[in-house]
Formats: sequence, structure tokens, C-alpha cells
Amino acid sequence: MKELLKVFLIVATVFTIIFLVMKFTGILTLDQIENYLHQVKDISPLYLGLIIAALLFVDLFIAVPTLTIIILSGYFLGFMYGAVFSMVGILSVGVVGYSLSRYYGDRILTFLIKDDSKRVSVIEAFDKHGFVIILLSRAMPIIPEASACLSGMTGMNFRKFLLAWLLSAIPYVLVASYAGSISTLDDPKPAIFTAIGISAFLWISWFFYHKKHNGAD
Repeated sequence: MKELLKVFLIVATVFTIIFLVMKFTGILTLDQIENYLHQVKDISPLYLGLIIAALLFVDLFIAVPTLTIIILSGYFLGFMYGAVFSMVGILSVGVVGYSLSRYYGDRILTFLIKDDSKRVSVIEAFDKHGFVIILLSRAMPIIPEASACLSGMTGMNFRKFLLAWLLSAIPYVLVASYAGSISTLDDPKPAIFTAIGISAFLWISWFFYHKKHNGAD
């Protein structure tokens, strides 16, 4: 488990560095995203939905505020369309992240961990804990993308990965897009409370999972 955490932290750190670079250089900020969506809100819902899906897909390479974008999708497109296009974006992140890491992952894992036995330990640990890690990964930014990459890197069965990814993403997207659809500029409380509630629920789940398995490995 210790070696798995090491690899996980390295992957997450790479995403974090990219996020910090984007944030401090001002290349892509939340305000810019929100202002842009306000500017294009009157175009065809199809095009606006594709823009939202593309923004969510970019999260695989450039960390973006996923939860906020999904909430905004509900606000601009309504619950149904917001959920559909958000799900397209989230699903594409998982599938592409898994696929790229499955193809290049063995070389990356070998580079990160030279010892063969330790690499086997990482693979076995992720096989044991990976499903739950993916389920609870949306407790904070960057972790979902890192878990998708680790899934491919460690050779997790694709159907198992996809099941965990969908079980994690679908409720997340539905709740967030619905909150956005019933929120307004004058009454943003549903979106705010939803964001707080989702994060709190996932963090509490992480706490109990860690407490249950702490020391077991």
C-alpha cells in the first residue's frame, strides 16, 4: 500500500503542478470560464453542451473546476441537457485517461519504481483498493484523473474500471447539474449547499474507509 501511495502522490503532484501553473499564469481561470459561458449562453444548446463537455475533457490535461462547470451546465442548459453533456465530458476523461495510461503506463511505472517486486506490490494494492479509490475520488480535484491514470497504469480490468467510474460519476453529475438548474444569480444557495454537501459526504466516506483499512496492509 505504501508504494501505491507513493505512485499516486507522484501522479497527483504532476496534475497539481499543472493546475498551479495555469492558476498563477491566468491562462484558464474559473472567472474566464464563467464569463465565456455567459457570452455564448444564447447559442444552440448543442454547441454550448459540446463546449461544456470539452471543458470537462480538458481536465485530463489541465486541471479545471469540474464540480463548478457541472453546476454551470445545469444553470445554462437545464438539468437534462446539463447532465448529458457533463457526463459525456466526464466519461471521456476516464476512458482516455485509462487508455493512454494503459498504453504508456508500464514504462512510466517502471521509471517510477525500479524494483520489480515493488511494482507488483503497487499493482496488487490497486487491484485491492482501486475500485473504492475511484468511487470516492471526487472528494477533491485532481484525484479522479490520477485514479483513472493509475487504473490503466496498473492494468486494471477495463470493465471493472468503467463500472467504478460510472458509479462515481453518474450520481455526482446528476446532483450537481440539478443543483445548477434550480439555482439563479439571485439565489445561488442550492449550488453552494450541493457543492459543500458532496464534498463533505465523500470526505466522510474516505475517513471511514481509511479507518477501516488502516493498518490492514
